[in-house]
Amino acid sequence: MNHSLQPGDSAPDFTSVAVGAEYGDGKEVRLSDFSGRRLVLYFYPKDDTPGCTTQACGIRDNWSQVASLDALVFGVSADDAASHRKFIDKFDLPFPLLSDTDQRMVKDYGVWVEKVKEGKTSMGIERSTFVIGPDGRLEHVLRQVAPAEHLDLLKSALA
Repeated sequence: MNHSLQPGDSAPDFTSVAVGAEYGDGKEVRLSDFSGRRLVLYFYPKDDTPGCTTQACGIRDNWSQVASLDALVFGVSADDAASHRKFIDKFDLPFPLLSDTDQRMVKDYGVWVEKVKEGKTSMGIERSTFVIGPDGRLEHVLRQVAPAEHLDLLKSALA
């Protein structure tokens, strides 16, 4: 686990399946595909759960503002492509989601963490956002983001 990623570090490379927007259902993408562009990876625990829906819809409802900040936005979870498609369709999300079913990305970005809920310990995704600069280096690392605060933090990071 790489919980020590800091601004200025090289972003961990990835290959993932993208769903939605211009990627359709199942186009494979990798970090190098976005060289020269600013990229946002926001990691969230699970499709169509209350906090994750609040977070995704906050971006959707302010999409024109977010899109004007000249960064490609991808949501990332361990859900599969079919789950992502349902989530995108149900909430009309204008940005793509990346499927990380093997949990490689969440581990490489240090967001696969131990969580305690109702006295039970399990592994899960820490809600975190990474802004990657055109040079492939991390510009901003936002950890343990509250769903309702995500949009403001993201806009501030991209400003």
